[in-house]
Amino acid sequence: MNVFLTLLLVVQILAALGMIALILMQHGKGADAGAAFGGGGAGSASLFGASGGANFLSRTTAVLAAVFLACTLGLAYFGNLREAPSSGSVLEAVPAQQIPGSTGAPPAGAAPAQGTPAPAPTGAGQIPSQ
Repeated sequence: MNVFLTLLLVVQILAALGMIALILMQHGKGADAGAAFGGGGAGSASLFGASGGANFLSRTTAVLAAVFLACTLGLAYFGNLREAPSSGSVLEAVPAQQIPGSTGAPPAGAAPAQGTPAPAPTGAGQIPSQ
C-alpha cells in the first residue's frame, strides 16, 4: 500500500511540474494583438504550425490537470483508509507503568486525599514543612 501511495505521489508531482512548464510556455490572449502589428511570434508558428501550438499546449495542459486531479483524489481516499485511534489521543497507546515496591499508597510528594486537609502555609511565600 505504501508503494502505491508513493507512486501516486510521484505521478502527482510530475504532473504538477509538467503543468507549470506548459502554462509558462503558453502565450496570453493579449499576445495576438502584438503579432498582428508585426511583432515576434514566428518561433511558435514554425514549431507547432499556425494555430497548432495553442491547441497542443492547451490540450496537454488539460490532460495533465486531469491526471493531477485523479492523483489528488486517490491520495485523499487511500490516505484516509488507515485506522485512527478511538479518541484520537496518542497517550492511549502507552502502557501503564507500575512502580516497583509500591503498596498502593500514594507517594510522599502526592496531593492529600479529599478527606484530609492540606497543611496550611506558615507564611507568605514559604513552603510548608513535611
